[in-house]
Amino acid sequence: MTAMMPTLSVITIVYNNVKDIERTMLSVLNQTYANIEYIIIDGASTDGTKDIIYNYKSKLAQFISEPDKGIYDAMNKGLSLATGDYVLFMNSGDEIYAPETVADVFETASSADIYYGETEMFDEQWESLGQRRHCAPEHFNWKSFRYGMNISHQAIYVKRSIAGKFDLQYKYSADIDWIIRAAKSASSIVNTHIYVAKYLVGGISKKKHMASLKERFRIFTKYYGLVPNLINHIFIAANLAQYYMRHRKTND
Repeated sequence: MTAMMPTLSVITIVYNNVKDIERTMLSVLNQTYANIEYIIIDGASTDGTKDIIYNYKSKLAQFISEPDKGIYDAMNKGLSLATGDYVLFMNSGDEIYAPETVADVFETASSADIYYGETEMFDEQWESLGQRRHCAPEHFNWKSFRYGMNISHQAIYVKRSIAGKFDLQYKYSADIDWIIRAAKSASSIVNTHIYVAKYLVGGISKKKHMASLKERFRIFTKYYGLVPNLINHIFIAANLAQYYMRHRKTND
């Protein structure tokens, strides 16, 4: 490995998702970028998911199938196995945007602490819903989430040396806390100005939407303070209402 070719650890977590796992895996395995370490953490699936994963086992750096304590516990297992310079979470159902995406990301700048880009949303039939409502900000830092999560965790490449464990006190929004902590530790954050991920709507944060919103509010209050967070949520609500009136969808 050369300094120009950092290793990317891609971590996919999955549980009983035989419908989507192969599509996600192929988006990683078909990357033109050579230095990818692919890790899959399966929560002891029983629907045939493991059989599909086994078809590609020779191309995986690590594959674990065992019960876990939830998605962020599974993500922590992946982090503990990762040896790459950077980590990227690409959960089952989501995709790296195109075969050239990882190569394009690392060509935008050398040795950044964080790279990020845009996300395209897709429905259950894998039909495009367009860009996320929260567009990636031109410049990103740990304060950028105060008006909403404007970078999805599928669209952010974090240097492993600043990637801490996920805080398991949060069941639905620990990725927000994780990204904010990484951004606080980062000295160089690069906007790639490209689409880097495709995101399947309807994950755990949607299925437990109210609990997720409450947890997100707690996290934002921890970092930004209660009063500023309350004020910021007025803007968040207004922006959401305005977007919905224009598009008849939220695209969160």
